[in-house]
Amino acid sequence: MPVISMFYGVIVSLYFVDNKRHHMPHIHVRYQDEEAVVSIPEGNLLEGQIPSGKMRLVLAWMEIHKDELIANWNLAVQGQPLFKIDPLR
Repeated sequence: MPVISMFYGVIVSLYFVDNKRHHMPHIHVRYQDEEAVVSIPEGNLLEGQIPSGKMRLVLAWMEIHKDELIANWNLAVQGQPLFKIDPLR
């Protein structure tokens, strides 16, 4: 699973061709031993959980990089290489 960004201990990844499990664009977010699946671009929690403070950071990062996330999702569905997205600073 390609890591597309990391910030404040949060790791953001996209699976290649992962449109069958959730049937919508989404990212996988890990923080320590917890993982969440979050929809793109809405930021809805689809599965799992991470601490609320980290989730707020993820949602802020998603808002800033919405277009890049959608572009990466489209690449992933086609099995194409993904690009890194700048971390939250």
